[in-house]
Amino acid sequence: MFGAFERAVAGRYLRARKGERAVSLIAGASLLGIALGVGTLIVVLSVMGGFRQELLGRILALNGHLGIVTEGAPLTNYQEAAARIRAIPGVTLATPVVEGQVLVTTDAGASAGGLLRGMAPEELRARPIIAGNIRAGSLAEFGGRDGIAIGTVLARRLDVRAGDRITLVSPEGRVTVFGTVPRVASYRVAAIFEVGMQDYDGSFIFLPLEAAQLFLQRRGVANQIEVHLADPAAAWTVAGAIRAAMAPQRVTLLDWQRANAGFFQIVEVQRNVMFLILALIILVAAFNIVSSLIMLVKDKGRDIAILRSMGARRGAVMRIFLLCGAAIGGLGTAAGVALGLLFCANIESIRQGLISLTGTVIFDPEIYFLTRIPAVVDPWEVAQVAGLGLGLSLVATLFPSWRAARLDPVEALRHE
Repeated sequence: MFGAFERAVAGRYLRARKGERAVSLIAGASLLGIALGVGTLIVVLSVMGGFRQELLGRILALNGHLGIVTEGAPLTNYQEAAARIRAIPGVTLATPVVEGQVLVTTDAGASAGGLLRGMAPEELRARPIIAGNIRAGSLAEFGGRDGIAIGTVLARRLDVRAGDRITLVSPEGRVTVFGTVPRVASYRVAAIFEVGMQDYDGSFIFLPLEAAQLFLQRRGVANQIEVHLADPAAAWTVAGAIRAAMAPQRVTLLDWQRANAGFFQIVEVQRNVMFLILALIILVAAFNIVSSLIMLVKDKGRDIAILRSMGARRGAVMRIFLLCGAAIGGLGTAAGVALGLLFCANIESIRQGLISLTGTVIFDPEIYFLTRIPAVVDPWEVAQVAGLGLGLSLVATLFPSWRAARLDPVEALRHE
């Protein structure tokens, strides 16, 4: 498409000489703007994608893909029901759970609210997100009526370590002649885990199922059965088989998409808005190419006229300036892609360096739920961003190139 003649002339025009510094400066600013826009867009999309993936992975790993709640009568035959559900193809785990809100206190006077979740010790050990992230103590000691597991954030708030004792206070207490008395019990911290989500590490408290039923006064009853699937997208495909397995008892199924729909919709909206804003930045940078090429066409009017007089066709002139704009856009896009990928690969190190340098908290876990900035690079998204940068750059070169091709040699030489 582009011959050696067009490439040679375009290359010469892009190399600034004396008296052409202004054109070169605008072209350099255009290149830098496209590079920064493309790089920033890649970083933002990677962080937003990683944010969604990390949250989704941790939420589902801890809460399951489906929650089964009975309608009307309490769930008393939970062990038998869980066994039937485990036999369904596609189901990897079916865990009976009892839960309730509690107040956690220590002898030193520290206190915090929490969500008590009771499940069988072997079921908790089967969850890699807990079993693989024990920071103190051991799940081997999680069992009986005394052992308890809490998150690292809650442990720091209470200033407790593995082996220390904490007290749980339930608002659902005993009814006496003097009124309702809160239920209080003391437990030993057997393990301290770190899921990596501020909300879970700061509020979830795990207790063996029977001990939790005794404390919450729900002996022989489970709140729900949490189901983990091999394929999360098959939640509603498996739902029919689960209803059949639970028959004749009527149940309500809570799938992960509905349970977290509002949260992930917000993340998706933020991602789309950021894409639009940063795409506009690339657009502005691309239109700087228009300015630089128009100035270049005006500056090279005599050269264009001489080329036309020597036999160069309008198409050749147009291709020369298309090459100039494409070179600026291509180099800017390539630099932006490299910059974005490099930043994503070292984003956590950069964050830690900025924190050490400025002393300012960046990416506060209490706001963003995660303890580190996630960045997952999607090759398809990178390709889309690179295509956007190149496409806008090429579109921006069309008018100046067309204008150069339409230049009348006689008029150009007459005004020199």
